Amino acid sequence: MKIGITCYPTYGGSGVVATELGKNLAERGDEVHFISSSLPFRLSHVAGNIFFHEVNVQSYPLFESPPYTLSLTSKMVDIAKHAGLDVLHVHYAIPHATSAVMARQILASDGISLPIITTLHGTDITLIGQDPSFAPVVTWSINQSDGVTAVSSYLRQETYDHFEVTNGIEVIPNFIDTDRFYRQDKEHFKQALCPDGEKVIVHVSNFRPVKNTKQVVEIFHRLQGDTPEVKLLLVGDGPERVPTERKARELGVFDDIRFLGKQDPIEEILSIADVFLMPSASETFGLAALEAMACGVPTVVSDVGGLPELVEDDETGYLCPVDDVDTFTDRTRALLTDAPLHQRMAAAARSRAVDAFDIGHVVPLYEQYYETVREETTAPTP
Repeated sequence: MKIGITCYPTYGGSGVVATELGKNLAERGDEVHFISSSLPFRLSHVAGNIFFHEVNVQSYPLFESPPYTLSLTSKMVDIAKHAGLDVLHVHYAIPHATSAVMARQILASDGISLPIITTLHGTDITLIGQDPSFAPVVTWSINQSDGVTAVSSYLRQETYDHFEVTNGIEVIPNFIDTDRFYRQDKEHFKQALCPDGEKVIVHVSNFRPVKNTKQVVEIFHRLQGDTPEVKLLLVGDGPERVPTERKARELGVFDDIRFLGKQDPIEEILSIADVFLMPSASETFGLAALEAMACGVPTVVSDVGGLPELVEDDETGYLCPVDDVDTFTDRTRALLTDAPLHQRMAAAARSRAVDAFDIGHVVPLYEQYYETVREETTAPTP
């Protein structure tokens, strides 16, 4: 099958999932064409049956900002025609699904059929889409798609609750390559960061306000003075990084924190982690937590959104009320100080990642869905 994939190329869950999906589909024999504004973060190179097509956005004096949506539509039309795409899979309702639907209409005028599948990841529904100025476009783009998926049951329900969606939505969860994400022997790395045998807490995000990175620092501060000593590794970058650094200095813990920025081999960092901390105000799935679980790291996360579908409370980690810093601190402390508890949860976290979210289980669900949508869109009208 020839599959077009459009996603945001930046550091974040949706781009990671879309890129890993495309790479795995190519390994399974499909021809994959990435259509994006730049090379996706996890797509280090193109080879064989993986192709990358950059959307060139021209700047004209007439426009106050470059018309990305229209440029993307034109590129989709061009690739669909010349590569002979069988399906176009777009990640995010706006602007990607909007562009895809317009591209399908243009192609139809030339007698070309191109099924459109839209995957909802979160922000397009829980934040941007609920802005009244965008809601009609989001609703139209979802309803005009030939197939729609969501990464969690929570996100599917949020979509139905906030938009007049008549289309069916299939839940296909995010996934992880458990052959890549596993606990590796990185003792030399841990020794360099923790020469005195300190425990390690890790947080990974894009440092948006919803990720509550300053709370991560507050929780870490409250653990100071405990036995054993602990270090904090913060991975990622974004608008809250500077305020988070400022918070660390105010609390006097900056010297025990490492701001590592964006990192691709995240599994190497997770391999030295003792606890993964995610006090987000909203998460539609929690891919970073799944990556930690696959590396045998117990997670302490917010009891919000799609996280309860991923983390089993008191089994693979802990679910805590949003903004309840006391509970987050207590649960993290328990994992750092109770070795049998930590060992049990670490093993359970790895098992759940492998059994429920391994890429080998989930990618076939997308392939089956592609075939179903293709059959439905090409079936003759009775």
